[in-house]
Amino acid sequence: MRGVAAALALAWRAGWYLLLGHGACTLLQAVAPVAVTWLTKLVLDEITVPGAETARLLLLGCGLALSGAATALLPAATQYLNSEIQRRVGLLSQDELFAAVERFVGLARFENPAFLDRLRLAQQSGGQTPAMVVAGVFALGSGAVTVLGFLGSLLVVSPWMAAAVLLAAVPVLLAELQLSRRRAAMMWRVGPVERREFFFRELLSDVRAAKELRLFGISGYLRERMTGERRTANAEHRRMDQRQLAVQTGLGLFSAAVAGVGLVWVVLAAAGGQLTVGDVSLFVGAVAGVQNALVQLVREVTLAHQQLLMFDHYLRVVDGEPDLPVAARPRQLPPLRRGIELRDVWFRYSPDHPWALRGVDLVIPHGQSVALVGRNGAGKSTLVKLLCRMYDPDRGAVLWDGVDLRDLDPAELRRRIGAVFQDYMEYDLTAKENIGLGDVDRLRADDGAGIRAAAERAGAHPIVAGLPRGYDTLLSRMFFDGDGDADNGVPLSGGQWQRVALARAYLRGERDLLILDEPSSGLDAEAEYEIHTGLREHRRGRTSLLISHRLGAVRDADRIVVLEEGRVVENGDHAELMAVDGAYARLFGMQARGYQPTAAVPGEEP
Repeated sequence: MRGVAAALALAWRAGWYLLLGHGACTLLQAVAPVAVTWLTKLVLDEITVPGAETARLLLLGCGLALSGAATALLPAATQYLNSEIQRRVGLLSQDELFAAVERFVGLARFENPAFLDRLRLAQQSGGQTPAMVVAGVFALGSGAVTVLGFLGSLLVVSPWMAAAVLLAAVPVLLAELQLSRRRAAMMWRVGPVERREFFFRELLSDVRAAKELRLFGISGYLRERMTGERRTANAEHRRMDQRQLAVQTGLGLFSAAVAGVGLVWVVLAAAGGQLTVGDVSLFVGAVAGVQNALVQLVREVTLAHQQLLMFDHYLRVVDGEPDLPVAARPRQLPPLRRGIELRDVWFRYSPDHPWALRGVDLVIPHGQSVALVGRNGAGKSTLVKLLCRMYDPDRGAVLWDGVDLRDLDPAELRRRIGAVFQDYMEYDLTAKENIGLGDVDRLRADDGAGIRAAAERAGAHPIVAGLPRGYDTLLSRMFFDGDGDADNGVPLSGGQWQRVALARAYLRGERDLLILDEPSSGLDAEAEYEIHTGLREHRRGRTSLLISHRLGAVRDADRIVVLEEGRVVENGDHAELMAVDGAYARLFGMQARGYQPTAAVPGEEP
């Protein structure tokens, strides 16, 4: 009932007048076949009586014609209203679903495969279910009117037949409800399978994967995996369809037997003079009408029931609990003055995962640059996620000028942070939008000068200016433009995308904290030098956190922190850490030797 109420409320908000119109058409559609059956009986009885009145026959004939016209025209009107409700509900439910997703503060839900499956099912059911529930509710009302009208007709001819037809619908309803539960459970069960099939299908058509797929000859292997997932899903659907076919065939035979027995009885009764020709017509029409109405009624109920089971995924997302707690009265967030501190921070992604951070103590002083170095998996990216409050520590705290991040408004905190991530996004949008997304307010204000200035600082302006439409060029060949021409879309190289992502960070301007996670990966040596020279200037006097595996790029940081297995093992400036001759000195020495001339090996020609 919670699902029914939520679906009807969604449909009402989408268009209450459409809902009322749908209800009126459905009610008239339910009355029309009963009227046709009764008018047919009355016409036949009038014709068979000697001296029938022409005026009465004309009146009955007109009524029959109008009822027939209503029976023919109302389904089209009902279908249109239902389709329009579905369109409007689909728009509203999609907006509300992703508004709910937007309210999730952190990343945990998006790194959970079960949630991703639920979100996919929520997208499917959110737009369909409310309209189908509306249709189901109206079908219940329509079916009830039709069934009661035909049952009343049957009661006139044969009370026991009316009871038999009605009782025959009970096992049909129970069986169909059981089938709908099984089908909803099956759809949840095959969700991961269908998502894997979708992954392989997208991979086989992804331009970024096309080179390796062809060079390594792996398209066939991935196609086999895709086909295997489809076969698995098809097998589940086939078993469900076979079970449904067997159940519905048995139920159909049962209903046909009940109708057959009644038909034999009414023919014999008419032959014996107990019933009139009109009674036979009424009986045949009423039995067929009751059975058809009950079948339709059961079908609508079970379809709505199945959709409501699926709609539960939508409601769970929309009504879901926050993934991270948000303070009811967040503390004010003044500009950073003292710095950011991680105090005895422990964190793991779930109780089944190992600790990613183990008792980390770290201070990022205001106005200074701190570099994080360490091997892959040491915890650097996890630490950045905690600084942006994508997760909360399991133990310990992250403090902003002494205030726990959990006491701040996450949106306000993130407005104070600028970042370039190693796994930066390549949006299939225009160059202007790709840069402007760094500050949506400036993008909405069409701040072309600011966007260009950010691009110039990142060295992206010459790249963008040389595109066919400049900053209005689509950086993708995925979509057609308004003229149906995809040739104007231009995909960038990895190094060019890196500069666009950097321009996105520059557009954010004077932020309290700047996070640079491998900002020069994918660049050539000259471009890397230019980028780091610009970043040094940009970082001067700013609070910044720099992550890089290229230690030459971080040696000028005020502090360098070395992470190993989630712990801080060294902390100091470049000179101090080299003097200690520990992990940092060893890593720096290994990289430095790669740039030194190789000593000649005795016996080899120079």
